[in-house]
Amino acid sequence: MTITATVLIPAKIAEAAQTTQYTSTNASTIIDKFTATNFSASNITVSVNLVTLGDTAGDQNLIVKTITLGPAECYTFPELVGHTLLSGGFISTLVSAASSATIRASGRTIT
Repeated sequence: MTITATVLIPAKIAEAAQTTQYTSTNASTIIDKFTATNFSASNITVSVNLVTLGDTAGDQNLIVKTITLGPAECYTFPELVGHTLLSGGFISTLVSAASSATIRASGRTIT
């Protein structure tokens, strides 16, 4: 068994549509850190799903629903820390406004 620290989602601007951001491939993945920063001048909301292989993002796997971030606010999503994705599982996000938030995640893969 090999455990490797890795960037799961490099810093990027999150989409205003339900979007797969990371898929665990041929490994299990433990989420250690997930952040979102609102760089817009208005409040936004961010939702995060942790989806198992063969499923789609929906209420059945919604971990964080529409958390509100004020202008220039950063949130570290303690709700996601320690969760494990098995091979084929993925992180999906939805932001309320396009070009308004940067996201990033890091963790460990186990092969």
